[in-house]
Amino acid sequence: MILAGVLIKKETEKELKALGAKDSKLLAHSERVRLAALIKESIMRAHLTEATPQEIDEAVLSGTNLNTLEAQKMAEIINALNDTTKKITVIVDCPSINTKKWREKLLSFIKHSSNLTVLCEHKADFNHPVVSAASILAKVRREEHVATLRQLYGNIGSGYPSDPTTIRFLREQGARLKDSGIFRKSWLTWQEIFPQDKREKKKSQKTLADFKQ
Repeated sequence: MILAGVLIKKETEKELKALGAKDSKLLAHSERVRLAALIKESIMRAHLTEATPQEIDEAVLSGTNLNTLEAQKMAEIINALNDTTKKITVIVDCPSINTKKWREKLLSFIKHSSNLTVLCEHKADFNHPVVSAASILAKVRREEHVATLRQLYGNIGSGYPSDPTTIRFLREQGARLKDSGIFRKSWLTWQEIFPQDKREKKKSQKTLADFKQ
């Protein structure tokens, strides 16, 4: 999972909108690549970070949950872009249905928040050009990463668990590449194909819980 943030001047929002920045899911990949280059010229700074399959699995299987991991990663981006000297409005596309609670979680991971006004919204990447710009940069980086994996492992499809090509790749190559680090083993798709892995994870979790007690 790739996450991105961009820092802009307020007046740059109109420029981003004029460029055609919108929710990256609504754009063809070639258009995202074109816009990414223009966005990089318009913004002040950007910061991208990655949540690896191993980090995601640990968050999901340990009970921490994916929303908390995303809050940690979003905070990492905000901490990297916040110089703490000027007032900044932060707009975040909230992954949780409870925006208030998730915002509180996000704030707990931000190092300096006194100069920040933090807004957490659903569909922020659709409603705000600045968030659209960040989503485009993240999507382009993700597709670059997937392209690299295709060079290494062949046709893996889109990498999304509902993609028939990706499912076929999991069935044919998953056992051989199980320890390669490229799979999210907390995926329902993975666990349906390799139910024994799900049982092993549950057994491991119980041992960890016993140790914590």
